[in-house]
Order: sequence, then C-alpha cells, then structure tokens
Amino acid sequence: MFDLSAVQSAISEFGMDGWLLYDFRGSNVLATRVADIPADAIGSRRWFYFIPRTGEPKKLVHRIEAGHLDHLPGEKHVYLAWQQLNEKLRSILQCTQNVAMEYSPMAGNPYVSRVDAGTVELIRSFGIDVVSSGNLIQYFEARWTDEQWQSHLEADKLNQQAFDLAWKMIADRVRAGKTIRETEIQSMVMDFYHANNMTTYHPPIVGAGPNSGDPHYAPTPGQDREIKDGDFVLLDMWVKFDRPGAVYTDLTKVGFVGESVPESYSKIFDIVAAARDAGIKITQDAFANRQKLFGWQVDQATREVIDQAGYGDYFIHRTGHNIGQETHGNGAHMDNLETQEDRLVMKRTAFSIEPGIYLDEFGVRSEINIYVDEHSKVHVTGGVQTEVLPILAAF
Repeated sequence: MFDLSAVQSAISEFGMDGWLLYDFRGSNVLATRVADIPADAIGSRRWFYFIPRTGEPKKLVHRIEAGHLDHLPGEKHVYLAWQQLNEKLRSILQCTQNVAMEYSPMAGNPYVSRVDAGTVELIRSFGIDVVSSGNLIQYFEARWTDEQWQSHLEADKLNQQAFDLAWKMIADRVRAGKTIRETEIQSMVMDFYHANNMTTYHPPIVGAGPNSGDPHYAPTPGQDREIKDGDFVLLDMWVKFDRPGAVYTDLTKVGFVGESVPESYSKIFDIVAAARDAGIKITQDAFANRQKLFGWQVDQATREVIDQAGYGDYFIHRTGHNIGQETHGNGAHMDNLETQEDRLVMKRTAFSIEPGIYLDEFGVRSEINIYVDEHSKVHVTGGVQTEVLPILAAF
C-alpha cells in the first residue's frame, strides 16, 4: 500500500525536491509498482504523479481515464489535449528545482532507465533538473520484509537439498555404469521444486565439461551432454516459493565426477573463491564500520583478485545482481563492468556474489547470496563452497 509519509521521508533523505512518477501503457513498471497500480490496471493514456518533499502530491491524468490515480492522495488535474498536458505539468512543477525520475545519466543503468528521452527533455524545458530515482526505487522496490527474509531462508534450505540430490544422482548413475545427461538432472531438480510448491522462471543450468565454460549455457534435449566419470560439472539453480511476495535464492556450485579433484580445477576454483570472499569481506567491513557502499565497489573488490591472478579476461560478467521477487531484482547490482552501479547497497536488500573464470575446457563460478538486515548485519546464505566437490567421494 502506498505510504506518502515514507516516500516523502525518502525523498528528503536523498536530497531531492520531489519524485515525478510517469507511465504510458506500462512502459514504466517501476512507477506503477510504487504507485500501487495493479498489473491488470494499466491505462492507455499518459499519467504523472508528483510527490513533493513536503506538502500535497499532485496527479495529472487524461480525461478518458480521470479516475486512474484516485486511490492515491493528492490534488487531481485533468488534461485532454497535449498542449494542456504540457501547461498543467509545468504548473504542477513550478518552484521545483529538481525531480527524480526513472532515468539514468548517459544510460548508465538500464534497470533504472524507464522514462523516454523525450519526456526527460520536456521536464528539462521547464528549467527543472531531472535526477535519477535509482536509490528511491530500490528503497521501495528492493527492500525485503521480515516475511520475505524468512521465505528466502526456507527456499535456500530446499535449494541446497536440490544440489545434494543432483550430485547423488550423478554419483549413483556413474557408479552403476549407466549414462546420465544434463537435462535429466535439470528435470529431476524441477520435479523437486514442484513437489515443494516452488517456482522458477527458467530451469537451472547444468553444464558439464566445456559447457560449464558458458555462463548462460542452457541444456536442451537432444543437444545436451552426457555426464561421465572425470567430468567437471557446474550447477546454477534459482528458485522461490510459489506464493505472493516470495523471494528467490540463487546459487552456483561446482563438482568433479571422481574420488579426488585434479589440481587444474582446484587452482581455478581457489582464485574464484578468493574473489567471492573479497566481495563478502568488503560488504561486511562497510556495514560494520557504518560506511556507504556502492554496487560498483563490491564488483571491483572481487574483480581485482581475478585480475591479479592473471585471469581478468576470463571473468566476463558482473560480480552479482540484486535478488527479490525476480531473480534479477530492481535494487543495486554488484557491477563495475557492464555498468558502473552507483546505487547504494541498502539495508534489507539482498544480492548475489558470483565471480567466475570461463576457459574453453571448463568454467568455474561460485555463487552465494547476501542479505543485509535492518541492523546492518550481513548474512551469507547458500553455503560457502570451500573446494570443488569430489562427487564420487562425497556421495
């Protein structure tokens, strides 16, 4: 439910004059969520909702959809012609020096960039500076409730059980001299999820041998690989409960089909694990010392470890992503590669740390999840893998 006092408090905290929410036919899902507009109630005309730092909000809606924002507090203004829209919008924003919108300077963060360039130009034509609402968005979109934190812990426990089932299935088949394919593991895991009332937007990654070197490998029947004795295997599995408000767990672990792990695999894993741990440490240190932490800093801390080991060219994605009701949520990502993530790492938000090194023969990724609670305690979930799992020795 929309909480005006909470929104205005956040606007003040981030030093803005106001927040201008805008949408046209569902083009700005972030604004519709903040404005508490159901997904099946998307209108066909432009609307604006201006929330000043203090005082009464103002609505601007089309005459055809004059009641579109009636559930929100504030004075309503109605337009018909485009000229009226411009005039009324100028009037609503008078005496305002800057407004936050779902905009990212120089398209630096596509997760935030939902307002089209022309609308930004229109607001600027009134002599008003448009600033990014990135931190405001994640304050209301990405922070977890206590119930969501508990749902993550429950999902995490089951997801780790799914990993054990996958490793055991590989071990049992190989010991029996039978074959097992990547898609069979994938199907078993999906059956386990469904049996536990869980859901996911896409089946997990099961990559053996060279397929583990593709960060977004997706096995398909008939084109997947048989998993054999002596293979390196990567599993990346994400899932949440199939109920409203549930949030994801997203983990990656690696194993070797054998009794002991060759040094060539352990060497690369140790570098990746050290990078992962550097990401954990910078997060823990920042919150312990009450220092601001930005997403790009976490990425940089992990990336430097891999760079210094000489494998920087083989770490080809960001360190991590926000986690929420979507696997890749709308809060700060751990990224200084694909974007420079200048949003804060906030309390009550969760994200992955998952550095990787991807070679032609095999690829290693180690992924855990972090949740920072309201007391600045940094929780690490998913089980921190300390070595490549020797599958035949462990199961």
